[in-house]
Formats: sequence, structure tokens, C-alpha cells
Amino acid sequence: MDITSVFTLCGGIAFFLFGMHILSQSLETLAGGRLEAALRKLTSSRAAGLCAGAGITAAVQSSSAVTVMLIGLADSGIVLPEQTVGVIMGSNIGTTFTAWLLGMSGIKSDNFFLSLLTPESFAPIIALVGTALLMVCKSERRRNIGLSMLGFSVLMYGMEFMKNAMAPLARSDIFQRMLTSCGNPVVGVVFGAVFTGVIQSSSASVGMLQALSMTGTVTLREAVPIIMGQNIGTCATALLSSVGVGSGAKRVAVIHTAFNIIGTAFCMAVFYVLSLVLDLGFTDSAVSPVGIAAVHSVFNIMTTTILFPFSKPLVGLSRRIVPD
Repeated sequence: MDITSVFTLCGGIAFFLFGMHILSQSLETLAGGRLEAALRKLTSSRAAGLCAGAGITAAVQSSSAVTVMLIGLADSGIVLPEQTVGVIMGSNIGTTFTAWLLGMSGIKSDNFFLSLLTPESFAPIIALVGTALLMVCKSERRRNIGLSMLGFSVLMYGMEFMKNAMAPLARSDIFQRMLTSCGNPVVGVVFGAVFTGVIQSSSASVGMLQALSMTGTVTLREAVPIIMGQNIGTCATALLSSVGVGSGAKRVAVIHTAFNIIGTAFCMAVFYVLSLVLDLGFTDSAVSPVGIAAVHSVFNIMTTTILFPFSKPLVGLSRRIVPD
């Protein structure tokens, strides 16, 4: 991997993060105050909160944004910490939508219609339409729609830059040894958590892992702990947002963090016990971007299904950690 590839990789990461930021911000602006209003109305029951969390997160492409909104609502006393549990769990499911969208980058086919499904095929058209809306329209709403389309296109071009820059890594012995060390569950979880905490976005972190998987060097055994660590790393935004706020808002951040840590510990134990008991040879084969999206979804759905009945103990734990 030469210096040109390093520059391309840095540029790809910059484009990816900038596109993600623009897309999320413009969608939030389009929604206006309706997101907060919807959260206030739908936190009356855990089931409604679960659906609201999944839907709103998929729409704004950011679980961190939804969690920060919840912390703000809890700090103002509009919602109680126990009302946010369902939304937090739903946001973890909703954030997997981005991974599936990015996973389409791995589609390879000679079929014309199937090839149109790949983001690199339709991203230029979306960029053109978005630019036209931004430059021609006077309506603020339409301009924000154009801005969100441009954000998506920039994000996809960043993904393409990262994929091309990482291609030489497939032949690097040093990189292969680094990936092998991530096969260790503890190292993989820590790596995923720290990296995601630094860039403040699990969607972007998963997207970078998907770009890396296109080189054919990432196995399922190496990807699983990294993906689980990424879910813990996304709690960094909530924890930062809870600095200087009331005890109720701090409990929301604790619930979010505890949910992801407990879910990661349980799913990691299940995965590695099954690996010891059963012959899971397929875990040593290369994983595709779609495979990473599938693991991301299965992990979050399983964690939510298991911990959903234990919402009250999670709230109780947050009260112990953050007393009145």
C-alpha cells in the first residue's frame, strides 16, 4: 500500500463521514420538530417506542441523533428514563438499514437491471438531481431534499474511494496479521469500540468494514467481534451528551450503554460456544458487505429480543449507577 493509496483512503474516509453528516443533518432539518413530537407521543408504551426508534433511526440514518434527542427530552422532564428503553432498542435495529444500503455495493452482475441496484450506478443520478434541486429551487424544503441527496452521493463516492484504496491491503502480510489478531474476541471488540467511538458513528464504522471486506481479506470470525464492538463504541456520543445534564438524562445514557454491553457479552458468548460445540467452518471464509449487514442486523435484533422483557431491570441498574 503506497502513499497514494493512503491519501485516497484518507480522502475516502473524509468523503464518507462528510456525506453521512450532511445526509443526517438535512433529514433532521426536513423533519423539523416532528421528530421530538413523535418521540414524546410514542414513548407511552415500550412496543410503540421500539417501532418509533427503528423507524426514526432508519429515516435520519443516525442512532446517535435519536439517543441525543432522548437525552434532551429526559433532561427537560418531558419523558422519563423508563419511557426511552423501547426507543433505544428500536434505534439499534433502525441503524442496520444503512449497512444494508451500503451492502448493495457488493452486488456484482452482468444483468443490466440488477447492476442498476448498485449505489455506484445510481449515486451519480441522485447527485445530479440533488444539485439541480439545490441550485434551482427557492423552497427551503426542496433545497434540503437536494442536500440530503447530495450527502448520500458523497457518502457512496467515499465508500468507493475506500474500497479502491484498500485493495492493495489484500497482499500485505502486516495487515493480514492485524486482521488475525482481531479474530481474538476481546481484541476485536475493543478495536471496533474504540474506532467507532473516535469517529462517533457506528453506521460509518460498519461502512468502512464493508469497504474493507470487498478486498476479500476479512473473514466472518474476524468481523463478528468488530461489529459487536462497534455497537459499544456508538455509546460514546450518548455519554458525551450526558455531561452536565440532570440525573434523568444521565440514566438514559447509562441504559443505552448497558444495553449494548450486555447484548455484546451475551451474543459473543453464544457465538463462541457454538463455534466450540459445532463445526462452523464457514466462519473462516471471506465475508461480503451483505454478510456484514446480515451479522449487524441479526446481532441487534437478537439483543433487542432478549433484553426487551428486561427493560425494568435496565432502568433499575441505571438508578443504581446514577442515584437521585
